[in-house]
Amino acid sequence: QVQLVESGGGSVQAGGSLRLSCTGSGLTFADYVMGWFRQAPGKEREAVSCSNWKGRTTYYADSVKGRFTISRDNANNAIYLQMNSLKPEDTAMYYCAAQSPFDDFCSTSQTSGYWGQGTQVTVSS
Repeated sequence: QVQLVESGGGSVQAGGSLRLSCTGSGLTFADYVMGWFRQAPGKEREAVSCSNWKGRTTYYADSVKGRFTISRDNANNAIYLQMNSLKPEDTAMYYCAAQSPFDDFCSTSQTSGYWGQGTQVTVSS
């Protein structure tokens, strides 16, 4: 059974930093595109950042470029999202996902791959 577990969320003031972690079991991270997604109340889920298995192909949403960094540790089935210079508009539930490299890259479709339960990030002004 595949399980993805996110951690590291919390409440911070604007300008602060958080580091999200996602660990998995029941799958081999190196076989998947791994990504971070977020969903704020009343809004659609959006892709934040994704990385192919070697990390050579990455995606960042325009809104987080230069502030967020995705990294992955395939040997330990883990991915991370370093979030700096956080803004109130970054407030959302953050999810990690493992997606087939044959699916659309960094797809927001919840039928694509495996998803964690999420970790809440709240940024106050």
